[in-house]
Amino acid sequence: MFAGSKTVSSERNDYIMKATGIVRRIDDLGRVVIPKEIRRTMRIREGTPLEIYTSVDGEVIFRKYSPVGEISGTADQYADVLYKVGGMPTVICDRDHVIAASGIQKKEVLERRVSSSLEDLIEQRKSLYRTADGVKMNPIEGVDRFAVACAPIMADGDVNGAVIMLSDKENSAVDEKTKALVEAAAMYFGKQMEDV
Repeated sequence: MFAGSKTVSSERNDYIMKATGIVRRIDDLGRVVIPKEIRRTMRIREGTPLEIYTSVDGEVIFRKYSPVGEISGTADQYADVLYKVGGMPTVICDRDHVIAASGIQKKEVLERRVSSSLEDLIEQRKSLYRTADGVKMNPIEGVDRFAVACAPIMADGDVNGAVIMLSDKENSAVDEKTKALVEAAAMYFGKQMEDV
């Protein structure tokens, strides 16, 4: 455990809360500014939803909210189906981390951060379908696999994550079936989040 840190439990995760040494005052409208370095490190941008927790000790904890993470059980099952039908490793991520995977060792990818390339792609609300001679995009930091098909998950006009099929082979290109599977999955998750 880190000096000056506490272990904090939430419903979904246990994590370590580490003091930054930064103190901010609340203004007359009840606002507090999150320092730029923390926003950059934690990938918090304007419009990023934050969930607020309180403890009996008087702590206020801000945590990035992930609508995709809320349906992770369904995401696990859907990733399994996509892998079985599409025949390629499949991952489902929120805007920051992989939350479900199939066809690849889960310990290799779960909770890993998405790459800045994938982050930019989904921020622009774009899909990616690789052709045989297309540019390779590695969607997950520290994982040497590239995306064959990727579609953003949209709900209520917001981008919440992506559905990605990964290549096992050097020259894999997407076919119409794979493209349709990924697009249908992304639409399904978007609908699930809107109905919650």
